[in-house]
Amino acid sequence: MSTATSSQLSTGRDGFRHLLRAEWTKFRTVRGWVTGMAVAGLVTVLFGLLAASATHSACDAPPGQTCGSEPVGPAGEPVTDKFYFVRQPLTGDGSITARVTALSGIITYPQSNPDAIVPGVEPWTKAGIIVKDSTTQGSPYAAVMVTGDHGVRMQYNYTHDAAGSPGPVAAASPRWLRLTRTGDTLTGYESPDGSHWTTVGTAHLPALATTVQTGLFVASPGDVQVQQGLGSGAALHHTQATAVFDQVSLHGQAAGRWSGDAIGGANGADLERYHPAGVTRSGGTFTVTGSGDIAPIDDPGRDIERALIGGFAGLIAMIVVATLFVTAEYRRGLIRTTLAASPHRGRVLAAKAVVIGSVTFVTGLLATAVAVPLSERVLRANGAQIRPVGTLTELRVIAGTAALLAAAAVLALATGASTRRSAVAVTAVILAVVLPYFLAVTSAVPTGAAQWLLRLTPAAAFAIQQGHQPYPQMSGAYTPSNGYFPLAPWAGLAVLCGYTALALGVAILRLRRRDA
Repeated sequence: MSTATSSQLSTGRDGFRHLLRAEWTKFRTVRGWVTGMAVAGLVTVLFGLLAASATHSACDAPPGQTCGSEPVGPAGEPVTDKFYFVRQPLTGDGSITARVTALSGIITYPQSNPDAIVPGVEPWTKAGIIVKDSTTQGSPYAAVMVTGDHGVRMQYNYTHDAAGSPGPVAAASPRWLRLTRTGDTLTGYESPDGSHWTTVGTAHLPALATTVQTGLFVASPGDVQVQQGLGSGAALHHTQATAVFDQVSLHGQAAGRWSGDAIGGANGADLERYHPAGVTRSGGTFTVTGSGDIAPIDDPGRDIERALIGGFAGLIAMIVVATLFVTAEYRRGLIRTTLAASPHRGRVLAAKAVVIGSVTFVTGLLATAVAVPLSERVLRANGAQIRPVGTLTELRVIAGTAALLAAAAVLALATGASTRRSAVAVTAVILAVVLPYFLAVTSAVPTGAAQWLLRLTPAAAFAIQQGHQPYPQMSGAYTPSNGYFPLAPWAGLAVLCGYTALALGVAILRLRRRDA
């Protein structure tokens, strides 16, 4: 490489570093910009704390349960644990085997009208065999089951699910199920004929009691119907299922007598007044009827993003500061001096983008890192519930929110450079980033339109704040109004980054072609 070429590269690098220093100096010496960014971080924290302080849920829940008599699973998450259980105590190692020959159900539309009952099996209806630490709701368990529309499954401890063979169960195509216990390890099997067995899954349940409850169970969750109109949400219809078991055998130290219990009690719906849950036995055949579910509670109101509600106020403040970072120079005529000092106009705007993006990211990171734990502490002190998340998820939500704020700030800067008008740029960015989000999550538009808004507009970036992903092993209203986004967290953020890169490219092109 020639000396002249090396000198040119060195000059280019030094020139951009000089621009960065100049833009940083410019930012930190303007009191209004620094104050505005500090206020943005402060309101992010304070609004989150105010919202948390205004949330109260007083109760006196027994140990192992949350407010509202909701059980807590082994990982500390709120769960639903309601089903009909035909059981025996089993001490030590052993196994249970049963054949399922039929699965049917009914659905009520609506619950208050007992005449509006129709045949139907909810897709995640569960009927099978289970080993449960105790009859206490929320206690550890492992189960092998047939389902309404998802074939054979093995599930354990509410959040874990393994798929077996597909297809429905019927008298012509029964399913044999087996669950064995060896210490704390439970293994589930299935067979089409009772002779050739296939492993469905294995579960390790630490500290499983020496004497457990094992037997047959049936659960039928509410039938979720997502409504598509304006103000749409989801309707939940009560369901009930009936399964027929035979060829039931239990090996190990068992009590030898079967008993039936509605774990979690009756649901109290009109359906069960006319069709009570229970078990009937004829020789070796058990007909079991039950409702409810064994699954995590799908409630977005319990998610970590509740602590980030103040981020909306902070986002708007940061958009204003980022816009003024460039439009103020146009308004005062200082842009001519800036561009005269550096003839490479694209580098000037790039330096501004790096500075405002970095400042916004650091401010957002500090604010969210403070807001999340403090708001969670206040919410829990007030009796509210926050679903636990892993450390990586919490870091993703915090750092991702900071990245969202930074990308929106650079988008505002680029829009301000293109329009040269503060009010126009601020309004345009708020309409592009904030408005689609509110239209989607408040059900102001139909569910389908809301999902497209969160795929195609910069508001897709709010997916980075989603603390919980949909559970594949349960029915749920996975809609924007319930806090679920159509794109994965980082994919949603990438949509905003794409808009930002495009806006920055357009701004650089216009800056090069227009007079200052």
